[in-house]
Amino acid sequence: MKFIGRDDKETIFSRFRSHVSSGKADFFKAVGIDFVFGRRQGPFVWDATSSKRLINCHCNGGVFNLGHRHPRIISALKESLEELDIGNHHLVSEMRAALGAKIAALTPGDLSYTVFGVGGGEAIDLAIKLARGHTGRLNVVSAGGGYHGHTGLALATGDARYRDPFGPNPPGFRQVPFDDKAALSAAVDADTAAVIFETIPATYGIPIPQADFYQHARSLCDQSGALLIIDEVQTGLGRTGRMWGIEHFGVVPDIMVIGKGLSGGIYPMAATCFRPALEALFHQNPFIHISTFGGAEVGVPVAMAVLEETARPGFLEHVRELSHTFRAGFAIMKEKHPEILVGLRQLGLMMGIEMVNPQCGPVLTKTLYDHGILSVYANNDTRVSQLLPPLIIDEALAAEILERVDRGLADAKAFLGL
Repeated sequence: MKFIGRDDKETIFSRFRSHVSSGKADFFKAVGIDFVFGRRQGPFVWDATSSKRLINCHCNGGVFNLGHRHPRIISALKESLEELDIGNHHLVSEMRAALGAKIAALTPGDLSYTVFGVGGGEAIDLAIKLARGHTGRLNVVSAGGGYHGHTGLALATGDARYRDPFGPNPPGFRQVPFDDKAALSAAVDADTAAVIFETIPATYGIPIPQADFYQHARSLCDQSGALLIIDEVQTGLGRTGRMWGIEHFGVVPDIMVIGKGLSGGIYPMAATCFRPALEALFHQNPFIHISTFGGAEVGVPVAMAVLEETARPGFLEHVRELSHTFRAGFAIMKEKHPEILVGLRQLGLMMGIEMVNPQCGPVLTKTLYDHGILSVYANNDTRVSQLLPPLIIDEALAAEILERVDRGLADAKAFLGL
């Protein structure tokens, strides 16, 4: 059966507008990005109704770290479907046990327990529940401009623009500027259950924290009895050139959340990983937290294949080598486009193109699209465009991306009259 290209573009947009999201359909039509996600393979995606091809440098925040439809990932799911289904979250699972052990072997420190979820927001919700249940405290400190998901407790930790339309925030949530040690020190006290940060906040424009920021956060948590929660949903699984972004900062959190890339772009999977002491919260009632589709057994071989691919020899070194290519390329572009380009915010292939004013991000998103690159601006700092290519690209494609970004910057600069 054919799934892609069965309908013309106008029919697709009309149906989407009438039955899924009129706002999205109207927005993309208005800005001239009438792209319909069609055939996809490796780092590329094609429009469903035309020959338009994009290099995917959005990757849905890291979902497609291994590119689209990676052969090993597809094979893992096909084999899984021959034997497995969702399974039952209430019961002991051979598959979840194996995946939990694999994650424990790869995570930093003693994060030896994992509870699986469907998406990052659900996994963040559990992390906060764990922190509150373990400490008996209410308060949670997070970063202004951050983003941890659209679900209940996760939403409460994020930027106000995502939660204000739905009413007031629940009590106990406080935000401080990211990478501000003094503000964090003032916010954390004996009533704090947890401090939660994205290792590098993507939606806030990919700011790279000071080298000792997380050591400071760890120390504050240790002194106050609060738990440190690190959100690795986007920075995890090799994106920064290490398996986990927090490894760059020499800190082990109490709870670490992973997702997006764990799916291989094929089967939804997220995980809340935590220290053994926190597992005691489930001793009295091990059914107090249930996720019907979390850690679905049919998806476990996919997640295992993702972990094995990411951990294989040479994979992370390849990411680091590519990061040098992009760093050098942007240094040249900064000299060429000083009117618009401030520089590259970067840790591995977690990259943000920093520009001179808030109009630049939206404009560059369009000009990059015109030049065959899918990239989006950081919604909470529109001076920055995210650049998150698949980790499996080669040097030739990295050079092509740089060339296309160069042209996109030139067009954005002309459009803005800079």
